[in-house]
Amino acid sequence: MSRSLKKGPYIDERLLAKLKKVTAGSKSVIKTWSRGATISPEMVGYTFGVHNGREHIPVLVSEQMVGHKLGEFSSTRKFISHGGRMAKEESAAPSAPSPAASTDGSADKASKVASK
Repeated sequence: MSRSLKKGPYIDERLLAKLKKVTAGSKSVIKTWSRGATISPEMVGYTFGVHNGREHIPVLVSEQMVGHKLGEFSSTRKFISHGGRMAKEESAAPSAPSPAASTDGSADKASKVASK
């Protein structure tokens, strides 16, 4: 659910105070736990360390990110793989030769001729 228009976007004041302390050209990471803070135009060009529950993920803010939340760019879940018996069998099976290597079938013809 979005925030009311009459309230305006939520921007953490402590985050803006940290932003003013850092010089514009520095490569330092500004650590924050405020995942719900909206990215404002003043934040463009800075790197924020957004906490995902375990560590701070560095996020370099660009112009296309303005209006989004900081938490959108720091995933809290780590995808490993879908489990199950079929997935284990597929990962254990040797990979088949790629069809991109031979598109016209000339390699297949050469192997048939060599076997005769």
